Amino acid sequence: MENPIPPRKKRGRISAGLLAFDAWLDSSLYELRFRAQQFWENATIFFRRFRVKGWRRGVIEVLSESFTMAAGGSVVMLALAMPAFQETTGNWRNQDDFAVTFLDRYGNEIGQRGIIQRDSVPVDEMPDHVIKAVLATEDRRFFEHYGIDFLGLVRAMSENVRANSVVQGGSSLTQQLAKNLFLTNERTVERKVKEAFLSIWLESNLSKKEILQLYLDRAYMGGGTFGIAAAADFYFGKQVKDLNLAEAAMLAGLFKAPTKYAPHINLPAARARANVVLSNLVQAGFMTEGQVLSARLHPADIVDRGDRKSPDYFLDWAFDEVKKIAAKSGIHSLVARTTIDMNIQKAAEESVEFHLRQFGKEYHVTEGAVVVIETNGAVRAIVGGRDYGASQFNRATRAQRQTGSSFKPYVYATAMENGFTPESVISDGPISWGAWSPKNYTRGYSGRMTLSTALIKSINTVPVRLAKDHLSIPPIKAMAEAMGVESPVSSHKTMVLGTSGLTVMDQATGYSVLAQNGIVGTRHGITQLVTHSGQLIYDYSKDAPPPHRVLSEQAVASMNSIMVQIPEVGTARKAALSNIRSAGKTGTTQSYRDAWYIGYTGNYTAAVWLGNDDFSTTNNMTGGSLPAMVWQRFMAYAHQNIDLKPIPGIKDPYVDPAAIAKAEDAAKNGPQQAVDTSDRPPVLSSTTTRALRDIADVFHKAPAIVAPPEPETLSAL
Repeated sequence: MENPIPPRKKRGRISAGLLAFDAWLDSSLYELRFRAQQFWENATIFFRRFRVKGWRRGVIEVLSESFTMAAGGSVVMLALAMPAFQETTGNWRNQDDFAVTFLDRYGNEIGQRGIIQRDSVPVDEMPDHVIKAVLATEDRRFFEHYGIDFLGLVRAMSENVRANSVVQGGSSLTQQLAKNLFLTNERTVERKVKEAFLSIWLESNLSKKEILQLYLDRAYMGGGTFGIAAAADFYFGKQVKDLNLAEAAMLAGLFKAPTKYAPHINLPAARARANVVLSNLVQAGFMTEGQVLSARLHPADIVDRGDRKSPDYFLDWAFDEVKKIAAKSGIHSLVARTTIDMNIQKAAEESVEFHLRQFGKEYHVTEGAVVVIETNGAVRAIVGGRDYGASQFNRATRAQRQTGSSFKPYVYATAMENGFTPESVISDGPISWGAWSPKNYTRGYSGRMTLSTALIKSINTVPVRLAKDHLSIPPIKAMAEAMGVESPVSSHKTMVLGTSGLTVMDQATGYSVLAQNGIVGTRHGITQLVTHSGQLIYDYSKDAPPPHRVLSEQAVASMNSIMVQIPEVGTARKAALSNIRSAGKTGTTQSYRDAWYIGYTGNYTAAVWLGNDDFSTTNNMTGGSLPAMVWQRFMAYAHQNIDLKPIPGIKDPYVDPAAIAKAEDAAKNGPQQAVDTSDRPPVLSSTTTRALRDIADVFHKAPAIVAPPEPETLSAL
């Protein structure tokens, strides 16, 4: 047998080593604790020398708290500055080198875009009175502040309080340039914070002369012109170098409100504004009253440009489209034939302005946007806001607003593609999806109903039940994107009721699929691009990607059979067109922040949004009220003197809702009541009707036929 004692001795040595390590660790920790206490005591004794009492202690406490708050504020400011500085990435100094002249669908020139459309004039070569007029009006302390003029801000606030209105702006010239270069005109706190940081960033990276040069070259000056050089040519037919003081004052007055003071639209207002600029020159000490007297007595005259109003929101969107199309061509000086119809454009603008003037205060709504697309995909009009001069932010193509119930057609279209029909029955009852329990607008329930009834009455629980129990969210999201929605669509379950933000262009594009029998990929704003020498660069009919089908004809017919009833007996009766059958859907978001109506006929699809830039609530405005009225007004004009086309799947495109109602009332009151036939829908197309009227006019205008003489008379002769 082996002796077990040696292993015991080995374990004894290990135990002794562990005990020694434990003793060393204990002694080291004790020594470390002792030294730490000794250091703390010495430090305490040292800092006792700096203790103050009385009023000095109060000062020290205030300074200490100030340093703490400054450190915290620096962190917060850095967090706010990071998004602003991200705007400066890329070659922001490089001005757009595209110079594009735009024509409407009939070949008439409607405007230009691109800075090199007019050569930039260096600041050093501009007359002194031009620079002084701009600075006296926009930023008198431009060469003294560092991006933000706090003294100017205080002065502007005091003047506004004294006048009880906004008579002076507090933004420096650098802040205005930061907005023009990097930001939009949205009235949000985030935008103002970014503007402040970017103005300081510009002051750090550019000289004052460079900032002034960029400002004078980039500012919108009305009449579709950008930059003071283009404005001088447009309004006076002169170069900047040749402007006199009266003309310089008139141009300097345009920076504040170029649309309001544009001299080709309102010359008296422009001259009154120029007189204010002359007064600013005197008040700022840049000139004396004697020096400006001649300009007061002899105000500027302009070149007669008529009352041409440039469709600037459309041109901004079309300019982006041109840059995408021509990016690889290497040719940047182009003439673009667009799809815009200026008559429809003016009608859409007039309808928005008319209704906001009439009912804006009542509904507490200030802004609107419209997109009109013909059934062939041509974009005929874009209204991006009420006043381009006041705000160049395009609400039709850039603002993503919640859609409310106007998103439901995407849900129902998905259902129709998955075997449902308008007669399919779904329960309208209480439903919960996790912690979410959506309610109907009326807070009541109607039990089992068809999909047709649910969409016409805009029931909320039915599309939610479809998504939860039958479809799921991914197919609905995929359908919306396939129908042309370019904005990011949320994957959250609440997206079924329109919580995703979409643009007006998205909505018009998506609904146009129903007007085009399920075809997508036809939307366009440019039909041709040619050089100034006539070389063809792009032709939509040949170079555009081919369209494709996303909805079957059966699904389109099912959807349209429901959608045509919404303007007739549903939530959009104010959108009904006389003698023309239309289809559409209303939408209203939470707290009445956004109101939509998107409708279509066989000829046009149009989307209307009304709301406020600051996302404030309206006064109970729904999509079936003001937006439907805006839509109805300009669409009635757009359908005058054209060949009316049927909505796909709808046999009778010419139905007057009033005639339908009268016929229904007559049927209810019994056969003994005579039916008024004066409002019956037409049975002839507009082409046939016009042809018959032309023939009738020919007969009416033809000379009378003289009857031949009687035989007896002939014999007598």
